[in-house]
Parts: sequence; C-alpha cells; structure tokens
Amino acid sequence: MSEQQLPNNESSKTPQSAPAPSFEDNYAESHLAHLLSPSSIQTPWYIGLYQGIKELINPPKLPPLEITSKPIEVKTMKGLYAGNEWKAGLVSTCINGGIFLLLILIGTNKQVQDAIKEQITIIAPVMRKIPPKEQISKGGGGSPNKLPETQGKLPKVAPKQFVPPTVHPIDNPKLSMPVTIIADSDLPNINAANFGDPLAGLGIPSTGNGFGTGIGPGRGPGVGPGSGGGFGGGAYRPGGGVSLPVPITKPEPEYSEEARKAKYQGSVTLQIVVNEKGEPTEIRVVKKLGLGLDEKAIEAVSKWRFKPGMKDGKPVAVIATIEVSFRLL
Repeated sequence: MSEQQLPNNESSKTPQSAPAPSFEDNYAESHLAHLLSPSSIQTPWYIGLYQGIKELINPPKLPPLEITSKPIEVKTMKGLYAGNEWKAGLVSTCINGGIFLLLILIGTNKQVQDAIKEQITIIAPVMRKIPPKEQISKGGGGSPNKLPETQGKLPKVAPKQFVPPTVHPIDNPKLSMPVTIIADSDLPNINAANFGDPLAGLGIPSTGNGFGTGIGPGRGPGVGPGSGGGFGGGAYRPGGGVSLPVPITKPEPEYSEEARKAKYQGSVTLQIVVNEKGEPTEIRVVKKLGLGLDEKAIEAVSKWRFKPGMKDGKPVAVIATIEVSFRLL
C-alpha cells in the first residue's frame, strides 16, 4: 500500500462556512445601534465644523440617482364622477337658490321685521346708597277705635267740618247737618251703607284707630295716615292752625300766539302744592281757558316763589288755589 489511506469517516469531512445571519439578527442589530452613541458625537466639534464648511464650499459629488420605480395610473375623483358634471352643477345651483329665496321670504315677513325693530333697554341698577326720604306728617284722620278703618263711602268734602263721620249715624236728629270731611275734591268713592276708606279692606265697620274726627290711622279731620286735612298723607289745607303761603316773586305769564290772534281773554285756575321751601309743586289745571293759555299759566306759576305756609311755627306743605288772568291792553 503506497499511499496512506484515511478512514472513510475522516476523509468525508470537508471544511464548512459560517451560517448567514438571519433577518431577526439584522433587525436586532439595527435597533441595538440606536442605543449606542454615533461616531459623530465622539468627533471633536472643531473637526465637525471644518468638515461642514468644506462640504459647503466644495460639496462632494454624488453618483447619479437611478430611478427604479415606474408611475402607475390610479383613478381620480374626476374619473369616478365623469359624465355627471352637469347634474352636480344643477343640484348645487338649486340648493343655493332655495336658500336665497328662503332668506328673502323670512326677511320680508312682517312678524320678523317687527321682532328686529324691538329694542330692549338695559338699565344698570343704582348701587349708591340713597338717603331715606324725610317723613313729613301730612293729611290723615281717624278716630280712637282699636279696629283699623274698613271699606266704605266718604262723607261730603267741605272746607269746614261740623259733624264728623261715624260708623252708626244718629237716626232722625233734631237738627240735621251733613257729615263732612276735610280732604281733596277728587277722592275715590264707592256706594256703601257706612262711612269708611274706599281703599281699605272689608271687615267690621270702623272709621279707624287714629285720633281726630276723620277716617284712618292718622290725626285730624282727613282720611288716611298723617295729621291735618287731606287724603292718604297729602299736603295740608289752609285753616285749623295752618296758614296760607304768600307769593314773594310773581313773573307775569306770556300770551300764546293763538290767543293773541284771536284776541282771547280770561283766567286760568290752578291748584298747586307749595312745599316747605316755598316752591310750587304738583301743579294742575282746575279751570281751563284753552288756546295755549293753560300751558303758559303753568309755565309762569312754576317760576313763582312763596313764603311757605306755617303750622305750629314750622313750614309745611300747603294746598293753594291760584287764578292767573290774561288781559289784552
């Protein structure tokens, strides 16, 4: 045997190459590379700056870009609706026209126009403190009765009171005199069998729990609270310790053009309330003249100044009647 022969099992063995890395290994290595710091961070900053300037001045030449993909034609929206353009335009025109006509119809509606014209005025509340109004005892009446006044008719209004109102009047008196009360002439009244306050409530007949010869919880021959003559706390009437106000300044009234052309003459009667300061308030016409002279009389009397009426040495509000005459020279 000239050549040494190896065993069959050893001669059959040949060198084998390393196995190729799988996809999972490459995927893991790529993710692991993100966890490691890149080499550019380890490069000094001045070297990176130098390389950036160099590439900016003399950029490196890159190989030409080879396009391996080809464009593929796809369907567009125009292709989906091709041939129906006129239908879409007609539908859009009809919708817009309907909305426009609806707006015109709503705008020409009478109720909508009235609602638009309505304005709501918002008034800010007054936050400042308003001092309380001075309480002045005026008007009123009553009688010493524990029960409050009840509803009933008022007696006859007169400047003097001879017979006060009572709940149970005397039947068949020997000397008959009308029951009177001192109050304003334009008082509310009702038809009732007994005397009382027309504005009070129903109940056991009573003229009030005040003091005096009137009706109500006040003092005096009037009606309502307060004292003196009057109704419901109104101003005093002259008499019974109340003096008349005296005019201090009296500007003359002017003639209206209508009355001057018609040569119209006469007098206007006014009822006023002269307050504690001597100023005329609550001016109203009792006897009218017309042709603009009533307004001229009110305008003139509103400029008058008075010495106020007095009661117990103190100025009080008093009702007064004034006659303003108009005469042509």
